[in-house]
Amino acid sequence: MKRALFLSIVSSVAVAAAWVQITSAQVPQTGANDISGERIRAHVKFLASDLLEGRGVGTRGGDLASEYIATEFALDGLKPAGDQGTYFQNFTLVGADPQPATSLSVTAGRVTLPFRWLDDFVGVTFQQKPNVEIDADAVFVGHGIVAPEYQWDDYQGLDVHGKVVVLFTGEPPSHDPKFFKGEALTYYGRWTYKFEEAARHGAIGAIIIHTTPTASYGWNVVRSSWSKEEVEMKLAPGAAAVGFAGWVTKEAGERIAATQNTTADQWLTLADMRGFRAQPLPLRFRIRASAKIREIRTRNVIGKVEGSDPQLKNQAVMFSAHWDHLGVGEAIRGDAIYNGAQDNATGCGVLLELARAWAALPQKPRRSALFISVTAEEAGLLGSEYYGQHPVIPAGKTALALNYDSLPPLGRTSDVQVHGAERTTIYPVVEEAARRFHLTISPDPRPLAGTYYRSDHFSFARVGIPAFSIDAGHELLGRPPGTGNHLADEYNEAHYHQPSDEYHDDWDFSGMELYARFGFLINREAANLPNLPTWHAGDEFLAARVASGVRE
Repeated sequence: MKRALFLSIVSSVAVAAAWVQITSAQVPQTGANDISGERIRAHVKFLASDLLEGRGVGTRGGDLASEYIATEFALDGLKPAGDQGTYFQNFTLVGADPQPATSLSVTAGRVTLPFRWLDDFVGVTFQQKPNVEIDADAVFVGHGIVAPEYQWDDYQGLDVHGKVVVLFTGEPPSHDPKFFKGEALTYYGRWTYKFEEAARHGAIGAIIIHTTPTASYGWNVVRSSWSKEEVEMKLAPGAAAVGFAGWVTKEAGERIAATQNTTADQWLTLADMRGFRAQPLPLRFRIRASAKIREIRTRNVIGKVEGSDPQLKNQAVMFSAHWDHLGVGEAIRGDAIYNGAQDNATGCGVLLELARAWAALPQKPRRSALFISVTAEEAGLLGSEYYGQHPVIPAGKTALALNYDSLPPLGRTSDVQVHGAERTTIYPVVEEAARRFHLTISPDPRPLAGTYYRSDHFSFARVGIPAFSIDAGHELLGRPPGTGNHLADEYNEAHYHQPSDEYHDDWDFSGMELYARFGFLINREAANLPNLPTWHAGDEFLAARVASGVRE
């Protein structure tokens, strides 16, 4: 009876979506003209509702979201591509929910500085234990980067085993495209890399001094993200992990630096200098990491539309979007549900509409198409990472992966963002699709944020698949120049990872419809290409592509 009721709800939501007809003069005749922004709206409204309680991983709301997506796949005629004839790819994660009993203090000589949970610091153990006690010396390691290709090693000549490393996010600034790719942030600048590298060097703890420029977001984002349950891949026996992965505010960092008669800004200046070497600090960190630990069964949702070519149907193109958000957390102005309407109910709505339109094609493209809604993106791209290691169709037989993540409901634009597409041999197809939709391809407006390494396409790229996200442009039609950038900044400052990221009936879905049609055309062309695309010579992902069996 429950299943029947749920199917009824799902069907009602889908049927209720209105059809917005776009004339053939407005869009290329590719089959994409069947895509409707109003159908996308219906999915977003449901997935962002309070009923789903923020779609947290391992929660009732998350299970409802993934069940809804699987049901829509079934209604649209997609074949199950998950485990044992289902739409679900199941796996186990570990949740570490940091507790207020977590404490951190720093001792310099006879002076001990206590710090307040949430106000001054946040963090969690990565060792997947309920209690971890740390009493260790500190080392300042700059940006915590080891990059032989750039002759950079922040750990050179110093053993940090059993110590707490203090560092910044980001990477050394440069205008030289041959040095850390110039202004564009690489994976070396991401917080995930910092903690991974600290563990590889045997550090017991890692403390990031937060600044808005180096992180590209404010402390409110760090606080809301790191005060909730941290979801991690289950550690293999004997695997290295830091006992405490934490952040301190800029103000707390200044208090720590002041014990050494310096400032956090001066430390950052040192970290940015070529030739920087890690420095032992006459400081003692005392940390108690308290967490509730649980195993979490979660799942990616995967549907497949089989290709028409007898041989090439064993290869595929992919569309993806993550279904998870932050669930229920700290109440802000009385609201504790982090609905994630833009992030990423929008991407899921686009994915579902793409799946429906692709499945409805009377003549299918030569290669198959996979539609993947991944879990645990907010925990560090874990669902897409799991898929990359356990693919339904091997990376060497996957032509292209297009991802949708956090599309603004602001209407149509004259431009589109496809950062990373230019690194692949599929780029001429992308340029032609943009031309056919009268779109310009705009540059990354925030290269220092490392956008390419912060969404699920990155997990697919790491195993060699040409992959990128289709992101909204910023030149809104009928609006003054710069309006889109202003509204994007407003969202990042006020609503990103906050309970206020909620659905509104006055949202304009015409832009999402446009980006869905654009991606549909690109992947349809990729699905019919005679040869598999790859990465350009010298790209960091080319080796993985070659290892997967695709020639340069």
